[in-house]
Amino acid sequence: MGGVKVLYYHQHFSTPEGSTGTRSYEMARHLLARGHQVTMVCGSYKGGKTGLAGPFRGGMRRGLVDGIDVVELELDYANAHGLARRSLTFLRFAARGAALAFRESYDVLFATSTPLTAGIPGILAHWFRRKPFVFEVRDLWPELPKAMGVITNPVVLGLMSVLEWLSYHSAQQVIALSPGMAEGIARRGIARQRITTVPNGCDVEMFDTVTATWRPEGVSESDFLAVYGGTFGMANGLAAVLAAAAQLKKRGRDDIKLVLIGDGKLKPTLMAEIEARGLDHVLLLDPVPKRRLAGLLKASDLGLQILADVPAFYDGTSPNKFFDYIACGLPVLINYPGWLARFVMAEKIGFAVPPNDPAAFADALEKAADDRTAVAAMGLAARRAAAQHFKRSDLAQRWIDTVTGAVQGPM
Repeated sequence: MGGVKVLYYHQHFSTPEGSTGTRSYEMARHLLARGHQVTMVCGSYKGGKTGLAGPFRGGMRRGLVDGIDVVELELDYANAHGLARRSLTFLRFAARGAALAFRESYDVLFATSTPLTAGIPGILAHWFRRKPFVFEVRDLWPELPKAMGVITNPVVLGLMSVLEWLSYHSAQQVIALSPGMAEGIARRGIARQRITTVPNGCDVEMFDTVTATWRPEGVSESDFLAVYGGTFGMANGLAAVLAAAAQLKKRGRDDIKLVLIGDGKLKPTLMAEIEARGLDHVLLLDPVPKRRLAGLLKASDLGLQILADVPAFYDGTSPNKFFDYIACGLPVLINYPGWLARFVMAEKIGFAVPPNDPAAFADALEKAADDRTAVAAMGLAARRAAAQHFKRSDLAQRWIDTVTGAVQGPM
């Protein structure tokens, strides 16, 4: 097959200069390296950096970023925005993205969630332009918001369910980021041969080149440093970290520092609780670009993989932060069961504690801090596991075969 032109939709696209996940950037770069062409359609995501800096004209700006033809729509989005505002931005992106899907020249349209509305341009391109469509599922919607109680309106849930069904059934192939997602897609009537699981990957080459390491002010070289890097939202369950920190405070373990780096709607609430409870061994930092975050991870002792205790999360998520931790040789403490907890224990690369158990969480942190030699060995094992199971370049080939293969697949 010759070079394929891919029209790629990711509302929250970012280069490594941003402070969010870079899966789409990496996959686009791998497509280019294999002789394909990529047009990336995205919005303006707080924390993301598209690589474009010129003015918007007619609500859009466009240019080449590391070989990727990036089309950035002037649609501001942040996790801290209210549900109504975020929903409107999702719909506006889908509408404007659909207009592009009717104008652009391409061989296959690829769309990645979230949000679920990202699939709308692909649905329309499939039915009205007879274009191959590949849909990537990063979260099962509406299952996850329903399980969390974020969305309770039965009409909205019903509409989302219809959109989910249409997205899956309009696509030639559906890519899932975790085993649980693949199971959820199959339950919607999609044949197994149309589902490919490609989890988030580890950028081991990037982390191997990081030499400028750093620790935040207030964290000494002798302190045991556990770090969380990600969003501060309802789904992330960071109250569990503060509950464990309170346990450590009672035990007098001020040598264990907990650093939470990121942004999100609940950040002010967490800051207020830290101050009210006197948890001065917990530090909240603003987001930093991925390469600088890598320097912090390399100087840390343990990565915190934290989520709210929602059973739908157990096998239905593939968090970027987990793969960044192990890519730089950082052991992981995970506070919920599921496929990643099983992986952590099977590979001996960290600790798995039950949800809603602050004492067990604190026990694991103490155990890690008191046996630095064992933790270092876990870190080496984590780096080996990252390269063996989740190396980005290896996963990219499976992903590319799925996306470009849809061009020759049945319509």
